[in-house]
Amino acid sequence: MVRPFRFSVNMLTPADGKEWARRCRRAEELGYDVIQVPDHLGMMAPFPAMVAAAAATERPRIGAFVLNAGFWNPALLAREIATTDALIGGRLEVGLGTGYVREEHERAGLEFLPPGGRVDHLVRTVEELDRLLRDGDHLPRPAQSPRPPFLIGGNGDRVLRLAALRAEVVAFAGGYATKEGLRLHTAQELEQRVDVFRGFASGRGEEPELNLLVQQVVITEDRHAAVQEFLPHVPHLTEQQALDLPVLAIGTVQEIAEQFRAARRRYGFSYFSVLDTHLEALAPVMRELRDS
Repeated sequence: MVRPFRFSVNMLTPADGKEWARRCRRAEELGYDVIQVPDHLGMMAPFPAMVAAAAATERPRIGAFVLNAGFWNPALLAREIATTDALIGGRLEVGLGTGYVREEHERAGLEFLPPGGRVDHLVRTVEELDRLLRDGDHLPRPAQSPRPPFLIGGNGDRVLRLAALRAEVVAFAGGYATKEGLRLHTAQELEQRVDVFRGFASGRGEEPELNLLVQQVVITEDRHAAVQEFLPHVPHLTEQQALDLPVLAIGTVQEIAEQFRAARRRYGFSYFSVLDTHLEALAPVMRELRDS
């Protein structure tokens, strides 16, 4: 089955109530399917921001991209999720991840566990949320039944196995954190990660929706010139390898639209997320894909 395209914008930039509502309405006007908020210190608190986004709009679904499991107790998180889904009329999508920024945990006075410990906590959190939110006796109740859909983000084998078992959407960042910062996967490395996920999900029946976070959207007539600015951030890649990255959308509207079609054919990605700095840039590409 070929899934239809979906597009979301992750609203990183803090704002007051009036400006937040304006930006969320603009995302709706441009045709985004989902308005998302992150879970980082220094940015908007996710649950009030999601309620405010829903109050300002009518059509888009509202999501977290993604909740840092290390910040949350599962029982308290289940209460937040159920309350928010009830208040916004069943439009919630619950994004979940391990959390990866040591400095944020330290500022919050929370232990920053090693990678295996963070995955352990994510697994426990997802399992407990799944149990509580499906329990008809748990109060408050979410509007959606049996629970709001889960989006689980990550690239490692254990997180992909968890997503294969529990998620309606699995989100790939197209890279992974290192001591030097984010290292982007080559096209071949990303394909290998998707294949690993598919192996875990092979007995599930209908495959979860596959999401990709697009790091850059640049509308240009000259892809080769435009990518030069990005090359210092990916010293391990050649210019052509950078242009082949699914997470870099650089080119004309038609070229980027074809890139997304190719990503759906090759990897199965049908759900694409962008940062709010690219809110306007992606709009003509979305129109191109929906009109063609």
